[in-house]
Amino acid sequence: MTPAIEARLIDLETRLAFQEHALQELSDALAAARGEETRNALRLHRAMEELRQLRSALAASPVTGDVASEPPPPHY
Repeated sequence: MTPAIEARLIDLETRLAFQEHALQELSDALAAARGEETRNALRLHRAMEELRQLRSALAASPVTGDVASEPPPPHY
């Protein structure tokens, strides 16, 4: 094998190794992003459920606006 061909082969192998490494990093980043997306979707679902429950509770017992039933503010 001539030195030029050997040098070219080494260069190609180096590039391939770099691309394989970069591809693995991208794959890992994508997997992490998908996991975070799943966790965020679950948080959003829980928040929406809590909001529905609060709306139901407010609809079941509407606020009357009776100031006498309110506790005094903390500065009193």
